[in-house]
Amino acid sequence: MDQRYRSRGMRVFDPTVFENVKVALENHFYDLDNLDRLIDIVGRNDRMEMAVMAREFGLRFTLAGQSGMSAEVRLASSLRQLAAELLNQDGDAAATGAGCSLSLRFRVVISEPADQCRKIEGIMRTIWGDDMPFTQTISYVHGQDSPPEAVFYTNKIELKFNRTIGEEQMEDIPELAEHMLQTLRELKAAAI
Repeated sequence: MDQRYRSRGMRVFDPTVFENVKVALENHFYDLDNLDRLIDIVGRNDRMEMAVMAREFGLRFTLAGQSGMSAEVRLASSLRQLAAELLNQDGDAAATGAGCSLSLRFRVVISEPADQCRKIEGIMRTIWGDDMPFTQTISYVHGQDSPPEAVFYTNKIELKFNRTIGEEQMEDIPELAEHMLQTLRELKAAAI
């Protein structure tokens, strides 16, 4: 039956790069939760934005038995990336921009942004290297300041990989996960 479809020029269904990488991420992180008990998965989203035909997947977790700080792995694929993949069936996917975008987020609660953000920057550069760009975004809830000296801020630290991710990088998922766990451990050890 496959041969009949191929002879007419129709493509046999293959999952997209997004789907394959998403499943690999899910499998690895759920194993860290269910089998290894190193993390607790506390949030999951899998969205399709129909207006622009974009996909987004996120998995948020904490170190097992702990709360207060979390990490999230986020995978996204745009219509442009999907089209590049589907239209370039036999070519080099990376050269056409096919694949997914990968970003990581860490959320920590801090009370002294000036000092703690410098510590966080040092931790991030030590683990992820100087070439990995990241941002720290500080926010707080207005009205929480009672007493005024007890203001707590949320620091969202975001790292964005500057290249597309494809199936070729799936073997790097264990190392990525270990770096994320190391980041959470070091943030905790630094009393951030």
